[in-house]
Amino acid sequence: MRQRFVNHYKNSYRRNIIISIVVFFVVFFCFQTALSSLSRQTEEEEMQTLKNAISRNITQCYAVEGSYPQSLDYLKKNYGLHYDENRYFVDYQPLGSNILPEVTIIRRGGSK
Repeated sequence: MRQRFVNHYKNSYRRNIIISIVVFFVVFFCFQTALSSLSRQTEEEEMQTLKNAISRNITQCYAVEGSYPQSLDYLKKNYGLHYDENRYFVDYQPLGSNILPEVTIIRRGGSK
């Protein structure tokens, strides 16, 4: 008697190996792409957080003291500004005691 649910033809061993390898690389590529996207998004959020922190400290200094800080070191010392100086370069250009300073934040290249 012949069984109805059993395949009577044999699959190729090589074909199964090739399919397994292709599936592995597709899954690996998808994982790598998702991880890269997540890393890029995290770096953008870190940069935005640093911009917000510096802006908030400058505004707080102006509200408390009546003038903008003359240096970034003043914000670090008196207002608790902390950031990774090896990862980010912050250019702080004061324009006057009552004019909002120009702040430029640049991500350093060799920080990974």
